[in-house]
Amino acid sequence: MGDIINFRQARKTKARIDKSRQAEANRVKFGRTKAERLEQSLEEERKKRLLDGARRDDRD
Repeated sequence: MGDIINFRQARKTKARIDKSRQAEANRVKFGRTKAERLEQSLEEERKKRLLDGARRDDRD
């Protein structure tokens, strides 16, 4: 025979685990400093300018 469990406690435990997983995902996704966000945006802008500068116009 299996172990006896309390469903109310099991639901609360599962909810706590799910909430902590979501919090971890949010920390990874949104947990950057302002300096890191600014640095990344500047790097993306630099890459965009580099690619646009190397673009060839073949309209002839």
